[in-house]
Amino acid sequence: VGGLDFGPIDRHEHDPALWEKRTDAMLILLVGAKKSAFKIDAMRRVIEDYGQQEYDATTYYQKWIRAVRTLLIEQEIITKAELDEKFAKVTADFEKHGRKIARKAIP
Repeated sequence: VGGLDFGPIDRHEHDPALWEKRTDAMLILLVGAKKSAFKIDAMRRVIEDYGQQEYDATTYYQKWIRAVRTLLIEQEIITKAELDEKFAKVTADFEKHGRKIARKAIP
C-alpha cells in the first residue's frame, strides 16, 4: 500500500506449503495457452477489489486461491453450489480419516 509505513519487508524465502504449490500449478494451468480460462489481469482485478481489511488479513497465496475461486465462478466454469458440494465431500472425507479441518469461513 503506497505511502503507508508497515516496517521492513521480510525478504527471506520460505519453502512453499503443498497447498501453495498446488495453487501455483492450478493458476499456471488455468491461464496457460491450452486452457485460457481467464487472464492474469483478471486475477489482479479480483485481488485489488478486496477491501483493505480483507487484503491485509490474507497471505499471498490465499489471495491467489480466492481469486481463482471467484474467477471460476464468474467465468461459469463451475457454480458456487458445485464448489460448495465438492468442499463438503472433501471435508467429510478428511474428517473420516482423522484430519482436522479449519472451520473458518472464506469470504
